[in-house]
Amino acid sequence: GAVKLDGKILFSPQNKKPLSKDQRRRIQMIFQDPMASLNPRLTICDLLTEGMVEHGLLSGETREAAATRLLAEVGMNADALWKYPFEFSGGQRQRICIARALSLRPDWVVCDEVVSALDVSVQAQVINLLMDLRKKHGLSYLMIGHDLSVLRHVSHRIAVMYLGHL
Repeated sequence: GAVKLDGKILFSPQNKKPLSKDQRRRIQMIFQDPMASLNPRLTICDLLTEGMVEHGLLSGETREAAATRLLAEVGMNADALWKYPFEFSGGQRQRICIARALSLRPDWVVCDEVVSALDVSVQAQVINLLMDLRKKHGLSYLMIGHDLSVLRHVSHRIAVMYLGHL
C-alpha cells in the first residue's frame, strides 16, 4: 500500500525518501504519552512555538502571543506559558500536545492512543476538544486506538488491523 496526501505518494515500498519540510508541517502527530513527548527542559511557550519559528509561521506575532493563542484554543490559560511539563496533570499535558500539533497549521493529525492514558472524564473532554478543533480548522485525523467505542465516537470510518492487515 501507499500513503498519499493531495494525490501525491508520501510513503510506499518503492518511495522511502524523507518528507519535505512542507509535508512535515502539514502532517502532525499527538502521542499516547504526553510526558514522554514533551521536552522537560523547555517551557510550554518554547514547546509550542519552536516549530513555528522553524517554519516561519509567527506572522508578526511574538512567541508569547502565539503560545497564548494556542493555549486558549485548547482551553488553557496563559499562566501556563512559563511552566514546565512536569507541573501539569496528564490531561493538561495532552492539551499542550494538541496545541503543539496545531501550531504548524496541519491538514492531517495522527492521534496515537491519544486518550488511553487519561481518566474517563478527561478522555471525554479531550475527545470533545478534538472534535471541536476538527470542525474549526478543517482537520483530518487518523486515530489509532484499541477502544472501539472511543474510535466510533470520533470517526467517519473505522478499519481494524489484525496481524498487519486491514
